[in-house]
Amino acid sequence: MKATIALLPGDGIGPEVTTAAVKMLQAVASTYQHEFSFAEYEIGGCAIDLTGQALPGRTKVACESADAVLLGAVGGPQWANSKMRPEQGLLELRATMQVFANLRPVRVHPRTSEQSPIKAEYLNGVDLVFVRELTGGSYFGARTRSADSASDVCRYSTEEIERVVRRGFELARGRRGHLTSIDKANVLETSRLWRETTIRLSAEYPDVTLEHQLVDSMAMLLLTRPSHYDVLVTENLFGDILTDEASVLAGSLGLLPSASLGHGTRGLYEPIHGSAPDIAGKNKANPIGSVLSAALLLRYSLGLEAEACAVESAVDALLDSEELTADLGGNASTTGITEKLLELFHQRQQKPKQEKLAAA
Repeated sequence: MKATIALLPGDGIGPEVTTAAVKMLQAVASTYQHEFSFAEYEIGGCAIDLTGQALPGRTKVACESADAVLLGAVGGPQWANSKMRPEQGLLELRATMQVFANLRPVRVHPRTSEQSPIKAEYLNGVDLVFVRELTGGSYFGARTRSADSASDVCRYSTEEIERVVRRGFELARGRRGHLTSIDKANVLETSRLWRETTIRLSAEYPDVTLEHQLVDSMAMLLLTRPSHYDVLVTENLFGDILTDEASVLAGSLGLLPSASLGHGTRGLYEPIHGSAPDIAGKNKANPIGSVLSAALLLRYSLGLEAEACAVESAVDALLDSEELTADLGGNASTTGITEKLLELFHQRQQKPKQEKLAAA
């Protein structure tokens, strides 16, 4: 397979973790005889410094024509008071690529659960996926600001709700057949529309059990019975908050990947963590979230399921080892973890060949 991947390393630790993901993708291409081409572009704070825009035109054009986009992180304190914010580039990119569904899987590995403040018995068997609506709600609504008041309009159309909820139903259908829809229908009109639309669509998916939760109670249940949940779908703001909360289950923000998808195969892939300016350039960042985002890229944009599973298997093997970054209680470096992941990946490709020779 031939594929073009646009790289947007961004700010802070973004370039460091993106480098790790690219090395893994190059290893996949070499092992499975694919041809991946990479081209790097600016976004976020570094783009503002270079061009005055958080999403320069050339970056936008490249992302629209690539097979997939791999992003590092955006933002930092040096742009906190600027008129143009780095995050504006990311919001514009999502709208440009028309990626409306953000998939954030959370699977708890026994080793990393030790880093979670949640009781171990609550974490057994946790394997869930959030589907967060990405291009609507208050993040994209009209805004006003005066000296003593401000407003952010939260707006959703039936079409916007339908397309992301369908993604949730389809995903649940291929997993354990359970979808939880999260809203605030006891207060918000947008949530009432969300719930009504979800109930109507559920008739098309009789093999999927639908459950509704209010966002405030969901915040509690996510920590007290997380193994109960399979696929969870919700609006933009609620999803942003709940998925960061869910990272506590896994043990670190540095472990979690994400995939932002639209109607086609092109997607935007990024770890859910921020730019972490306090450790940028110190070779301390955990690259696992970025590497797992590359696995999602292989699965959803390129249709390479075996390759995605091979990358995820290498990550699982790493988490079984003694080599972990500081966020997981270890002292390994970003480059050290990257090298170990590549070693484990290659070992797992050689093992099946050795077993076949032994059987012959």
